[in-house]
Amino acid sequence: MPFPGFKSIYETLSRKKPIEDSTESKLAKVLSAFDLTTLGIGSTLGVGVYVLAGQVSKIYAGPAVIFSFLIAAIASIFAGLCYAEFGARVPRAGSAYVYSYVTIGEFVAFIIGWNLILEYAIGSASVVKGLSSYLDNLCDHAMENFLGTHLPMNVEGLNHYPDIFAFGVTIIFAWAIAMGAKESTRLNTAFTLLNLSVVLFVIIAGLFKVSTKNWAIPKEDVPAGYGEGGFAPYGFAGIIRGAAICFYGFIGFDCIATAGEEAKNPKKSIPFAVITSLAMVFLAYFGISTVLTMMLPYYEQDESAPLVHVFSIYGWTAAKYVVSIGAICAMCTSLMGSMFPLPRIVYAMATDGLLFKFMAEISSKHKTPLNSTLLTGFLTGAFAAIFNLKQLMNMMSIGTFLAYSMVAACVLILRYECDDRRDSRHMSNGRVLTDQGDADCGFLKMLFNSSKSIVPTKTTSRIVAVMISLYVGQCIILTQVLLPFEEDYVSVTAVDITKLALSLVFLIVTLFIISRQPVSSSTLAFKVPFVPWLPGFSLLINIYLMIKLDIMTWVRFSIWIVIGLMIFFGYSVRNSRMRHRELKCLAESESRDRSEVDSVSSLHHDERFSTQVPLMVMHTAS
Repeated sequence: MPFPGFKSIYETLSRKKPIEDSTESKLAKVLSAFDLTTLGIGSTLGVGVYVLAGQVSKIYAGPAVIFSFLIAAIASIFAGLCYAEFGARVPRAGSAYVYSYVTIGEFVAFIIGWNLILEYAIGSASVVKGLSSYLDNLCDHAMENFLGTHLPMNVEGLNHYPDIFAFGVTIIFAWAIAMGAKESTRLNTAFTLLNLSVVLFVIIAGLFKVSTKNWAIPKEDVPAGYGEGGFAPYGFAGIIRGAAICFYGFIGFDCIATAGEEAKNPKKSIPFAVITSLAMVFLAYFGISTVLTMMLPYYEQDESAPLVHVFSIYGWTAAKYVVSIGAICAMCTSLMGSMFPLPRIVYAMATDGLLFKFMAEISSKHKTPLNSTLLTGFLTGAFAAIFNLKQLMNMMSIGTFLAYSMVAACVLILRYECDDRRDSRHMSNGRVLTDQGDADCGFLKMLFNSSKSIVPTKTTSRIVAVMISLYVGQCIILTQVLLPFEEDYVSVTAVDITKLALSLVFLIVTLFIISRQPVSSSTLAFKVPFVPWLPGFSLLINIYLMIKLDIMTWVRFSIWIVIGLMIFFGYSVRNSRMRHRELKCLAESESRDRSEVDSVSSLHHDERFSTQVPLMVMHTAS
């Protein structure tokens, strides 16, 4: 081999964590399916439920915003099903970080975990900043005026003043989370139920003022610049663009998987909580958007506070305050949902030796990762207090979409993995198959599994891995092929249509090849249906949305990755628990080899001595 060091480097970066990790969890298993469900609803159903419907209906979809939410919900459920299967497979703290660790390898797992830290930290900081701004608006900007006058910060890119309120709220929530998983989820449950009650109140109250005429407004009555009127004034393209915006309203359910290690029965409660929470969130968005667009024409909606605006028009002052209470509760639950998984990610990575050891310490009293909770709470509060987070919001999205993509890919890899515990010889359709036998088959026969083998081998697993990599590349190409259809579909040419058709054919053929490969026989409490089509579609959506983020988001993301790489190669590679485990096994193996050599040498010595003694006796006698 010309470069033997490359193999060693590859093995180091790709070493995997066993799915059935024998390390006993130090976290308290106290969370029920209900706790996980309310955690997912609270994290997902944030302030967006009071904003998104008005914003998307006015700018993108009109009354057809309900279909935008439906499409976004379906896409989110696809991602949620992938999380549900992994929650049944690997009920450990760490979510997508752990999932990629057991399927792809240590390096990719570190990158995913590092991205999740960014996602949750910025998400938490932006939510608490929104809460601070909302309350400040209700108080006629009293906090901004006082702190801006007495503690100004004249630094470009930072806030005009240190948001002490946002910092204080973050520390309080971090302390509440550190006091125990059960206690913090009780607080989250109270806020979530209050938020759902406000949503239900808005829907019921709004039903008294709905009119179907607002879903069929004639074109001549619509102001210029607001589409063609009717139910879908911006056409199908508007519904799709609206769905891309609405997709952000379903981000956050992955915090359920992060709490898997503290669930009483994670293999059943995690799939239930993921699917139930997404269904509840969709019903809330669907109900709000239906009532809102039937109470007021879509072009008269307020983009920033649509519910307060529509109730003001009808003179319902009390309803405005109820909505404000709901919005505050929604932001509190979003803050809890973002802050709760953040220390669990840090704890999982520190436990594996990829982050600093003190972050893995567990409180003996509360059975929570105390150090990582307080540290991440302090850093999040500092971000909220001094930084202008408007430009960093997209960075939260890139971390989320990357995590969703990795989970979908990992589901495909594990579903078609080779079971190493089986003998390399397998019976299929009455004949014996081996990896060598597969290799001897024709390439196309092997690719489409014409022999109808039902037991996965290393060869079939490699085929799936290559096809997944090829599929990711095809998804990236498709995002570029779709550009003419997004920008001006009227001027689309035959060449554009041909490119799109070929791209879709290649995508379908790639997934078909994966579907032909034999599936792992592992028994799970929950499995994603329609594999590989459903995870493949989820992967396509997430890659599409990720590619649509602006260039500066990718630049900032690259800076964050560089910082992570410095930590990985400077600390993680040497302190990885998997590395120490491998070195221990190697040392034990060498010790056994030396013992065997010593025993053989001793045996040879004894035999030589036994033959020499009679000769010495004979010599003496003579």
